[in-house]
Amino acid sequence: MAVASATMTPLSTEAPSNRLLQLVAKGIAVERDEASRGVSSTALFNSASGVLSGYGALPVAPNYVDFSAVHETRGASKIFPKHETRHVSEHKNVARCARFSQDGKFLATGSADTSIKLFEISKIKQMMVGDTKDGPVRPVIRTFYDHLQPINDLDFHPQNTILISGAKDNTIKFFDFSKTVARRAFRVIQDTHNVRSVCFHPSGEYLLAGTDHPIAHLYDVNTFKCYLSANVQELNTNSAINQVRYSSSGSMYVTASKDGSVRVWDGVSAQCVRSIVGAHMSVEATSATFTKEQRYVLSCGKDSTVKLWEVGTGRLVRQYLGATHTQFRSQAVFNETEEFILSIDELTNEVIIWDALTGEKVARWPSNHVGTPRWIEHSPAESAFVTCGTDRSVRFWKESV
Repeated sequence: MAVASATMTPLSTEAPSNRLLQLVAKGIAVERDEASRGVSSTALFNSASGVLSGYGALPVAPNYVDFSAVHETRGASKIFPKHETRHVSEHKNVARCARFSQDGKFLATGSADTSIKLFEISKIKQMMVGDTKDGPVRPVIRTFYDHLQPINDLDFHPQNTILISGAKDNTIKFFDFSKTVARRAFRVIQDTHNVRSVCFHPSGEYLLAGTDHPIAHLYDVNTFKCYLSANVQELNTNSAINQVRYSSSGSMYVTASKDGSVRVWDGVSAQCVRSIVGAHMSVEATSATFTKEQRYVLSCGKDSTVKLWEVGTGRLVRQYLGATHTQFRSQAVFNETEEFILSIDELTNEVIIWDALTGEKVARWPSNHVGTPRWIEHSPAESAFVTCGTDRSVRFWKESV
């Protein structure tokens, strides 16, 4: 795109093929299979790569869902597997957000009571099956208290045992959860605005903050220097960012704004490369996330719609209807295989699930929350998700055996 622009050469808007990405994913899957069978193979994750033992290895799906065929999809939708749910903890005030680590081994939740709880997923599962030979199982392994106002968003470092949080007190805080006694942040970024959303670059060297400022703030994790896009004036926007998320390779990031717009940005130049103005009409776009192969963006808004957009053209590919969300900063998320999409219905307190390709609603489950769930987050590694909300509780859902 940069070369085409510089040479004034017409460029097809068709998104590039994801064939190379698929081949790499399949290659990694084969190497892991060989390793599990004792076949000698070059280790992908070791001490030299900077990845801690047992933490940070990305789950790799050998095949991606082909959303390019979404319009031709006909026939019966897939059945979402039954899940069992359990109340696993409770904050002292509204549970506002949740995030899984990239390997799916940890879960963090943030609350209006300014606390952050860190869960170990294996202990949650142990708690759910009632394996209590050694006494009660406590799935919360850390609780952090260092913010002065409600927590808005969380993210795990892609390689290290570091958790970050963004809050209404205009700060981003870094917590090292490998230390059992640390309750406070070891590093703090002081922003100029309410930090609504945070997201690490896949390298772990940078992070993005979506704030009340209309442009995402890019921070160098090592120097804490802040960078802003240079083409701010061209966008004609003055609206806060509800959510910011990187693509899987870090080559792009997406923002969902209070003015209803969804924008895709170049991950290197920080230039806006696709602006979908009014993606959710004039009401807030509350969440936006890339598909794994980065060709599509899933967005959610306060117009009670969930939408799938093609990045290359900005074309609306599919709408998912039937879940009311007009009040809270609701999320729409893929399951770990991207075959299904999950969101919340605020009127009925239900979890709504659609077949991602057909757009058909395949399940409506009571959330078992007393108050409206504020957040839903799916594990990247397995068939499990978490809901949390106004009743202060955190509920874990896992596929029934």
